[in-house]
Amino acid sequence: MYTFIQQLINGISLGSIYALIALGYTMVYGIIKLINFAHGDVYMVGAYIGFFAITKLNMSFVPALITAMIACAILGVIIERLAYKPLRNATRIAALITAIGVSLLLEYGGMLIVTPQPRAFPEVFPQTKIDFFDGAVYMTNQQIVIFIVSLILMFLLQFIVQKTKTGKAMRAVSFDKDAALLMGININNTISATFAIGSALAAAGGVLVGVYYNSISPLMGIIPGLKAFIAAVLGGIGIIPGAAVGGLLMGIIEAMVSGYWSSTLRDAVAFGILILILIIKPSGIFGSNIREKV
Repeated sequence: MYTFIQQLINGISLGSIYALIALGYTMVYGIIKLINFAHGDVYMVGAYIGFFAITKLNMSFVPALITAMIACAILGVIIERLAYKPLRNATRIAALITAIGVSLLLEYGGMLIVTPQPRAFPEVFPQTKIDFFDGAVYMTNQQIVIFIVSLILMFLLQFIVQKTKTGKAMRAVSFDKDAALLMGININNTISATFAIGSALAAAGGVLVGVYYNSISPLMGIIPGLKAFIAAVLGGIGIIPGAAVGGLLMGIIEAMVSGYWSSTLRDAVAFGILILILIIKPSGIFGSNIREKV
């Protein structure tokens, strides 16, 4: 029982980070039907910007987090304008290959700039533990910070999407791009805003991972990026609440596998989940199956 509660706490912390990254995947797919495989590497860039903001500019945690989010929002817009916008009317496979190319560019460009060596992320606040059940279960202050920051950002995203003009434009474009254009919505700016918001959330996830694991590297975005993609598919890709729920579920499942079975099998289980979803319910938990006529 204590093991279950402990792994549940660990899983929610990890799942909160997956949820932040998965939201970027699902927002971009919802708008332009693109699986942006470079998204995991934007998360890596966010972690490094947070690292340099703390170590070189002596920023505290919150200013470093905001700096990383703003920088990656700009990076997301640049990637969209330079790499994806020229392919707006191209086939999906062309955009997908471009996304993989951008991903590799960020990974190996990052290795060229910051060297391939992993770096120790600075301890932004001393780690303390809160014990429960006579120390059988504990929660660290870092896990609490990760959960609170993720929750705030998810509520903020929900507010932007539901209550602001930009969010309404995003929903209109995702529903019917041509009709949105006829209603006077600037499609290009709306797509750029989507990339900016998604990239900012990924950057927040990168900084939080640095705080949690105390280690970052230029290839750190590959596996978490793929798992966040699985989380987005699990919840229903293109559906924002689905990405948040999928991320939390992915984190909890991974923690349970590590706690009860073996940590070496957690990646295999994650990709097994993807295969099962695609076989049983490709539209995900919150999605509905739609037949396409050929």
